[in-house]
Amino acid sequence: MWTEGNNRLTKTFKFVNFVEAFGFMSKVALLAEKHNHHPFWTNVYNSVTIELNTHDAGDIVTDKDHALAKAIDQIKI
Repeated sequence: MWTEGNNRLTKTFKFVNFVEAFGFMSKVALLAEKHNHHPFWTNVYNSVTIELNTHDAGDIVTDKDHALAKAIDQIKI
């Protein structure tokens, strides 16, 4: 579940291992490019945390962030 706070949408995804986490990140990268909206994210071993906000709107959460979050949730993992 995405949580909204501190002017960002945040979600952490857990995987079996680093390779699965990295594969997921590759899929998110393609989506982000398609949406022309790029996340702040971190990856440690099998965990990927994504934070979304819209920089050109003053670093707040906008419809653009919700649209990308919804698209990310549709990735098969």
